[in-house]
Amino acid sequence: MRAIEPLKITDNPAQSLQTRNFSIALNCQGSQEYAKISFPVKYGLFSRLETREYIFEFNLNHEIRHARSKKNTWLHPSEWLKRTMGNDWVYYSTGGYSGVFEALGEYYLPNLMYPTNSLMGGKPFEEAEIDHIITSWPDIISSLPDTGVPDEFSGWLWDIRQKIPQLLKEKAQALFDVIGSRVTVMPPDARHADYNIIPLTLADGCLYKCGFCKIKNKKPFAVRSKADIHRQLTALKALYGKDIVNYNALFLGEHDALNAPAGLILDTARNAFEVFGFHCSVMKDSFLFMFGSVDSFLHAGPFLFNGLKKLPFQTFINIGLESCDKTTLDLLGKPLTPGKIKAAFEKARQINDTIPNVEITCNFVMDESLPDTHYESMLSLIRESSQRTRPKGCIYLSPLKFSNPSREILYDFYKLKALSRFPTFLYLIQRL
Repeated sequence: MRAIEPLKITDNPAQSLQTRNFSIALNCQGSQEYAKISFPVKYGLFSRLETREYIFEFNLNHEIRHARSKKNTWLHPSEWLKRTMGNDWVYYSTGGYSGVFEALGEYYLPNLMYPTNSLMGGKPFEEAEIDHIITSWPDIISSLPDTGVPDEFSGWLWDIRQKIPQLLKEKAQALFDVIGSRVTVMPPDARHADYNIIPLTLADGCLYKCGFCKIKNKKPFAVRSKADIHRQLTALKALYGKDIVNYNALFLGEHDALNAPAGLILDTARNAFEVFGFHCSVMKDSFLFMFGSVDSFLHAGPFLFNGLKKLPFQTFINIGLESCDKTTLDLLGKPLTPGKIKAAFEKARQINDTIPNVEITCNFVMDESLPDTHYESMLSLIRESSQRTRPKGCIYLSPLKFSNPSREILYDFYKLKALSRFPTFLYLIQRL
C-alpha cells in the first residue's frame, strides 16, 4: 500500500490576549506524555478561551474539547467536561482520588451520559451547571464582544463559533460512516491514552455472539479488504485534520481484530503509523489497542508476536476470558471450555513475561448471581497460578449489569483485587 505523506507539525507560536471580558491563549502546550497524576492534566496542543465564569478549550480544528465552570455551583475545581470524537460529553470527577485509582488505575473517573456498567460515580449530568455548559456553550462564546480585537484573535473566535453542535454531530457521524459503525466499546487499556484513539476497522463482528453481551453487534465476523483499509486510512487522516498531531494511539476494531490474518494486522499497523504521522505527534510514544477472542489468541503464532515486537508501538491486546468455570460459561452463553480459558491465560502470561512492548490483558465478569465456582476458578488463575506479583497482564473485572449494577459487587471486587497477583481493575465500558 502506498504510504500517505504524514502531516508535519507547523510552527504554532503561543499567543495570548487579555480583554476586560475574556482572555485567549492560542496554541497552549499541554503535557506530551500520558501520565497517572492526581491533578488536572491537559495533553497536546490546544487553545483556551476564559471568561469571568467559564473556561473552554478547543483542539486544532477549532472544535470544543474541554469545558469547566468557575462558579461556586461547579462540583469541584479540579473536575471538567471532555467532548469526544464521537460527540459524547464525559465528566471527569476526582471520586476521592485514591479510591478511583485503586478501582480503575487512573486518578479521574469518567462519568458517562449513557448506560454503562459503572459501580462508581454520581449523576453529574443532572447538575444544572453541567447541563447549562453542554447546552449553552455556543451562545456563551457567541455573546462575547470582539470589537477592537486583533485579527489573529478575532479570526480564531470566528472559527470556533462556526463549529456549532450540529456540525460536530455530523462530523461524529462521518467518523462512524468511515469505519462502518460507532465504536460501541473501547478496550479497557485505552485508558493509557486517555481514550484518545483513532479507530480503524480491520474486521467486522466477533466469533462467539455470547448470550450475555450487550455491546457487540450481530454482524458475522468478516475481515476487511486491503482496499477498504486504505480507504479508511485516507478518510480518517482527512477527518482528524490538523488535530491529528495530538494523537498517538490506534485502535484496530471491531471486536476481534486479532482473528484477522497476522500479515494484515502488522501491515495495517505499520501503514497507520506512517499515514497518521505518529512519528510527528506532539505526544510521546505510540499505542496500539486490539480486542481478541480466546480462539484467535490461541491460534496466533510467533510470526504475529515477533512482528508486534518490532513495531513502534506499545501494544495492548485485550482477551475476553469471562470465566474459567463451565457452569458460568454455559450461563453466559460463551462457547468455550475451562481448558481453553486456562491455556489462553497461560499463553498471556508467557507473552507478558517475554515481550517488553506487548501486553495481553484479560477480562472476567462479576455478578452476585454467578456461582461460587466462578470466583474459585478465577482465583485459581489470578492468584494460585503465580507465586509472585506480576507488573504486567492486567485483569479487568466487568459487572454484568448495566445502568444499575449492585454496589455489593464493589466489595467483591476489592476482595478479589487484594487476592490477585496481577494488576486488577474494574472495566468501565466506554464507547467512542
